[in-house]
Amino acid sequence: MDFLISSAQAQAAGASAGGAWQQLLFFVPLFVLFYFMLIRPQSKRAKEHRDMVSKLSVGNEVVTNGGILGKISEVGETFVAIDVANGVTIKVQRVQVAQLMPNGTIKSA
Repeated sequence: MDFLISSAQAQAAGASAGGAWQQLLFFVPLFVLFYFMLIRPQSKRAKEHRDMVSKLSVGNEVVTNGGILGKISEVGETFVAIDVANGVTIKVQRVQVAQLMPNGTIKSA
């Protein structure tokens, strides 16, 4: 069976006990980098969005994730009613509101 595994590889595998620590020391900074570059900014944006959605009130001008601009006419537990034109009101989920716009945005658009 010596022809399947060379003797040099078998001996080297037993002697590399420090290799596990080297791999661990490689992956720890990599995880820290991923945390600060990907995970932390994403959770910060999610928290800001949750705060914005919880503060929605009647009269706010908003843009939905679909790009619809309108003024909030009714706020419910999970849905908001948005006036998009004279006599046209749509209901969307609160979480679908993407951005709170400054007052007067609809008139200038």
